[in-house]
Amino acid sequence: MAKLLWRPSEERIQGTNMYRFMNFVNAKFNQNFTEYASLYQWSIDNIPDFWAATWEFVEIKASKSYDQVIDDVTKMPGTKWFSGSRLNFAENLLRFRDDQTALVFRGEDRVARKMTYATLYEEIARVARSLKLAGVLACDRVAGFMPNMPETIIAMLAAASIGATWSSCSPDFGTKGVLDRFGQIKPRVLFTADGYFFKGKHFDSLEKISNIIKEIPSIEKVVVVPYTQKNPDIKGLSNGVHYKDFRSSESNLNIEFAQLPFDHPLYIMYSSGTTGLPKCMVQSAGGILIHHLKELVFHTDLKREDTIFYFTTCSWMMWNWLVSSLAVGATLVLFDGNPFHPNPGALWKIAQDEKISIFGTSAGYIAALQNFGVTPGKTYDLTPLKALLSTGSPLSIEGFEYIYKEVKADLQLASISGGTDLNGCFALGNPMGTVYAGELQCRGLAMKVEAFDENGKSVINQQGELVCTAPFPSMPIYFWNDPDNQKYHDAYFDVYPNIWRHGDYILITERGGVVIYGRSDATLNPGGVRIGTAEIYRQVDLLEEIEDCVVVGQNWKNDVRVILFVKMAEGYELADEIINKVKTTIRANASPRHVPAVIVSVPDIPYTHNMKKVELAVNKVVHNQPVLNKDSLKNPESLDYFADLKELQAS
Repeated sequence: MAKLLWRPSEERIQGTNMYRFMNFVNAKFNQNFTEYASLYQWSIDNIPDFWAATWEFVEIKASKSYDQVIDDVTKMPGTKWFSGSRLNFAENLLRFRDDQTALVFRGEDRVARKMTYATLYEEIARVARSLKLAGVLACDRVAGFMPNMPETIIAMLAAASIGATWSSCSPDFGTKGVLDRFGQIKPRVLFTADGYFFKGKHFDSLEKISNIIKEIPSIEKVVVVPYTQKNPDIKGLSNGVHYKDFRSSESNLNIEFAQLPFDHPLYIMYSSGTTGLPKCMVQSAGGILIHHLKELVFHTDLKREDTIFYFTTCSWMMWNWLVSSLAVGATLVLFDGNPFHPNPGALWKIAQDEKISIFGTSAGYIAALQNFGVTPGKTYDLTPLKALLSTGSPLSIEGFEYIYKEVKADLQLASISGGTDLNGCFALGNPMGTVYAGELQCRGLAMKVEAFDENGKSVINQQGELVCTAPFPSMPIYFWNDPDNQKYHDAYFDVYPNIWRHGDYILITERGGVVIYGRSDATLNPGGVRIGTAEIYRQVDLLEEIEDCVVVGQNWKNDVRVILFVKMAEGYELADEIINKVKTTIRANASPRHVPAVIVSVPDIPYTHNMKKVELAVNKVVHNQPVLNKDSLKNPESLDYFADLKELQAS
């Protein structure tokens, strides 16, 4: 039985946006809902009515309303949403133009830069004017190779205001990783900073950009934003221009927001690319807007008076998600750099100083805090903090308990899970609901998420494949360079026709919570019994001797055996007593089947740039198969440690 960790007060429940929306639905559709479960059931049973109500409640700005919410609620992919409507994504995010702070930027050890909504609008107007003068048209691609800083948001919204499509990579990507992405979509304009900081060190981006633009002839202009230097030397960029020289010098400009169809392409996002060239997923302006507002307003309880932060880079969909908070008029805190520089409490000092009320991060960051012994609640004043969000990988039960013990007792902890593919969540927080250790609070409104067993049957309280059996607005409208939609179909619909199979292994509880067990394609199968990798990570996280780990299944004697690779904590070596401790802990708290057959020490664990462990790549190396795209990894050299290990040859 999962442990109850938090229950909101009745006063808090009635103050939430979710509660207001529930009463809005009750009045509009003659219902009498009093709790989330019944509202959720109505939302998946009445998908057109739900999204129409959401459109009205969050006040989507459109020059022309829609003729029809959805053409066919039984069709995936290819569903048409809000046909006939005309809107602009940037206009919806720039509805506030006053003196409230819109953006706070905090780089490593840097004094905060602040920008009001009025100034943000003016800056975007100037850049939008310059993009138009540069000849950028609707559907042209504008790309960013940028840190998480205000100019990135300015460039993106300027592009969106004229109907151009935005795509971004963080500056820690290698040259090949950038070429694999931007080389496919052929942008006309590229925004870049001159460099970035990480762990107090300065890294140059201009040499890398010089090599990139030689390989992508479509790039007509490179706009360089100063960050690590006041006036960077851009002579090496044949088509480079300083940001201050590119941005229009005119003032009091009005943005002419292009009014475009709901399904006009807004973003191009990328798959991780660890198994080949990254897939380019094109997402619509209207679909992203309404889906993000549903998650931010209802599930995150974001309000104008909130200050929201998410630790993310511009390569991760959480950046896109965070930026949509502008549509609510909240204050966004942007951070770029190492979250443990100059010390492990760095982000919590920012939370205190900027009075952050919604703090978003990754499960890996929370586990690292535990290992460092950080006690944010005792060290910093976190009085304004009302919610903490965690994603990227499953948050362990111990991670849940750590937050309530060491961060704040009265806090909504929303472990959330979805994907880049949908630029949002399948399961996430419910500000009206209780929090149980190890459980995501709920499935998202209008997200018809189920767990399918091996026979394709929907099951409760039993592990299975995460599927979504009804369409949702933020589904990709298509994949780039996929004229017959074959890549799109193969990515999600090749197993269950007309049903989105996401690739996660989950359990849905009787109360509607969700437990994530890891990627289903990385699920272990010793003796024919399916095991989620998260169940093993959860136990290893308990051990101070081990800093990190990755687990894979090795084909062995007509079966599969569990192999655990560990990165030892400082001051420890993998000795027999630690091996025994690992196995005993896993056996006692999981099951004998979870116990690894072999435990091997490695110097590092491979991660993507979005800080996800790459179990599949490790599995390929273990089985002497090629890893096609190492440049998608943050630390590609780490894969070398897993090749030809003598420990895996022994019987």
